[in-house]
Amino acid sequence: MKIAIAGAGAMGSRLGLMLHQSGNEVILIDRWPAHIEAIRNNGLIANFNGKEIVEAIPIYSPEEVIKSNIQADLIIALTKANQLDGMFQAINSIITEQTHVLCLLNGLGHEDVLEKYVPKKNILFGITMWTAGLDGPGHVTLLGDGEIELENLEPEGEAFAKEVVAVFKDAKLNPTYSSNVRYSIWRKACVNGTLNGLCTILDCNIAGLGEQQPTNDMVRTIVAEFSAVAEKEGIELDQEEVNQHIQATYDPDNIGLHYPSMYQDLIKNHRLTEIDYINGAVWKKGQKYDIPTPYCAFLTQLIHSKEGLLAAK
Repeated sequence: MKIAIAGAGAMGSRLGLMLHQSGNEVILIDRWPAHIEAIRNNGLIANFNGKEIVEAIPIYSPEEVIKSNIQADLIIALTKANQLDGMFQAINSIITEQTHVLCLLNGLGHEDVLEKYVPKKNILFGITMWTAGLDGPGHVTLLGDGEIELENLEPEGEAFAKEVVAVFKDAKLNPTYSSNVRYSIWRKACVNGTLNGLCTILDCNIAGLGEQQPTNDMVRTIVAEFSAVAEKEGIELDQEEVNQHIQATYDPDNIGLHYPSMYQDLIKNHRLTEIDYINGAVWKKGQKYDIPTPYCAFLTQLIHSKEGLLAAK
């Protein structure tokens, strides 16, 4: 399959690498000049479960993709949430009636952006529980195991979605074809809405967060706010299961030693975060439905204040 990864950061590099290794025709699309130059000169260098591997994968800026008129059967959206619209506006001319897009971004509401550029029947949505770290231009750390769950947005997309599942299975990405991916998206949003913001503000990894006595109450309160808003959108979250799922991540043998993507963006790289598409989205939806979400509101404000202090860009 011809696959373009739109957003070749940590997670984009992981999927691109694994899909490339399984024999697909993969290209990476990114806007970071140093990252593009490093991969072109040295290949994508990965610490893959303790072993260093190097793979030569073509990488382009959006402008170069347009000039080259590159085509893809599947575009996997893995930009940051606040970069999604700009990326698809930039590469819009290579999207045809046959192009499908799989959105694996964290957060909520991305279908509203993609529907401007892609026929709704060609949109797939999913979540990934893989982890990845971007150590510098052209260098990533890929540890542990994970899985991907995906589903077509419209019934017409089912056949292609199942084809993608087969391709991902060959790449050992542990895919599942879902019958209710919207539930899973909200469930993962709860994970991101707790671990990402709290670890970033407290400057700790997931295990460190789990060791703190107030964590359980903070997490339960945030999950309750997500659940109340999700219910208004037709999603009934199992709060106890979600809380137990989050608690399991604290284990160092699970992903406890991992620093969430928001931490990597803001604390490590001084980049703007996706908070407006996670806790900020719940805060905004809560105002719409007249549901109080004080923890989500406060965490959103704290992260934006931290962005200001660190002059994040």
